[in-house]
Amino acid sequence: MSSVYQINKGVGRAIEFKGLKAQYIGFLAGGLVGLLLLFALLYICGLNLFICLFLVFGLGFGLFVTVFRMSDRYGRYGLMKKMARRGIPACLVSRSRSLFRHLAVVV
Repeated sequence: MSSVYQINKGVGRAIEFKGLKAQYIGFLAGGLVGLLLLFALLYICGLNLFICLFLVFGLGFGLFVTVFRMSDRYGRYGLMKKMARRGIPACLVSRSRSLFRHLAVVV
């Protein structure tokens, strides 16, 4: 007897939209909102409409290229791993032994 419910086979997978993976969708959305605000600010300041459009479309094209390139290069967790790797110090320096004198010895 078959069930009337269908099984969702995408459970546990990363979100993907037109080739963008995981957090890069949010990066693109935030960048587009920022470009919209930049266009509104430049237009309100009295800059020529064609200059505003040229600037915003150019920056938008750069945003799309950059985000898609990062999505392909780093993947789902690669960018977070790269940022975490930057936070690891190359070496630890201890100028005194006082820190180690108070440690309990576990046998």
